[in-house]
Amino acid sequence: MTIGTSIVLIAVGAILKYAVTAHVSGIDLQTVGTILMLVGILGLILSLIYTFAWSGGTRRRDRDYYEAPPPPPPRDRY
Repeated sequence: MTIGTSIVLIAVGAILKYAVTAHVSGIDLQTVGTILMLVGILGLILSLIYTFAWSGGTRRRDRDYYEAPPPPPPRDRY
């Protein structure tokens, strides 16, 4: 799940939880909204952890630099 999908799930869940006042028989929209918000928050946390763990930002950026060897001596042309 990407960060954008997580934010969409959080937004849809919040709308269902706090803004929708309709009553549907057989399903509680506020409960569905709460579940979507929790899944979105969990997905957002996991996406951020995955992004930062694999971004390479926490790895050391030291590199071993080697000096180039000196050029070979000139050849004699006799």
